[in-house]
Amino acid sequence: MKIVTVLGARPQFIKAAAVSRMLARHPDINEILIHTGQHFDDNMSKVFFDELEIPRPHRNLGIHSLPHGSMTGRMLEQLEQVLSEERPDAVLVYGDTNSTLAAALAARKLHLRLAHVEAGMRSFNMNTPEEINRIVTDRLSDLLFCSTKTAVRNLHREGFKHFDCRIVQSGDVMYDAALYYGKRLQDEPVALPGTLPPAFVLCTLHREENVDDADRLQRILEGLSDIHQHLPVLLPLHPRTRKRMEAAGGQWPFILWEPVSYLQMLQLLQRCALVITDSGGLQKEAFFFGKYCITLREETEWVELEELGVNYVVGSDRKRIRKAFEKLAGKTMKTKARPYGKGNASEKIVKSLLKHL
Repeated sequence: MKIVTVLGARPQFIKAAAVSRMLARHPDINEILIHTGQHFDDNMSKVFFDELEIPRPHRNLGIHSLPHGSMTGRMLEQLEQVLSEERPDAVLVYGDTNSTLAAALAARKLHLRLAHVEAGMRSFNMNTPEEINRIVTDRLSDLLFCSTKTAVRNLHREGFKHFDCRIVQSGDVMYDAALYYGKRLQDEPVALPGTLPPAFVLCTLHREENVDDADRLQRILEGLSDIHQHLPVLLPLHPRTRKRMEAAGGQWPFILWEPVSYLQMLQLLQRCALVITDSGGLQKEAFFFGKYCITLREETEWVELEELGVNYVVGSDRKRIRKAFEKLAGKTMKTKARPYGKGNASEKIVKSLLKHL
């Protein structure tokens, strides 16, 4: 069986790592990794693949730094050519990036079977490109691997029971990755860019709606400054965020680092007191490591975390950011709920691929 896996962003490679390790155990499966080039900075260098034990992509299309339509169109054009040459038994995609959408469209137009990992996730905000990408990809997929019961319910509400597809509640592959690499870090810690204070808040900030809106960014930074007075805020800065902060002016008191690798981020998660983020993946990873999270968005796909009371969605409101911190500071997470499975999502996905393709 030949499977072409299409990836474009760092989180997708991390998610795919566990599944690729499982696929490699089956001598009758040949996985071809295609990198669209959507993320192309130093964090996608040889060191990245070595660190995570990820096989090198067979091809890198080098498509990046374009508007959404141009990027997706160019990816569709080149992926159609790649898939025509490879003629795989199935195309495997992850998440909700432009790479995911382009691969889904190319696969279906060539009448190839399509499997989508992280299917059924919904923020119900159609103003975000991710929501559009995941909805279209789900509708085109033959196999839909859902991380949670909520994702399965979302698909049922949208009528997927009546479509020619199979829905599998697999659990979350990011949980697989967190368990695997978290255990490795206990034995082999990685070097960090700077010295850590005894206790700190880990914050990431990169989404367009936050950093490209000057007023919204100002409110968030003011809220983080309030928190920094009580507990240091460590902020590994996305390049776009650094540029926007410099444009906004002002002297911000945070501990500012350059972007960190995945393993460095996991090590920070192990050591931090609390997480503040606008990232989707980091909300879950905070939970995996038993840390409360404050989410700088108006909604989240990971509603299970809100329902469990471990994730507070506060938008960009300075007062809500401060109040959430005051409520969570010093608290220890006690829930034993496991909404993302038991850490064997990759195994379930590979078994389903072998059985249904």
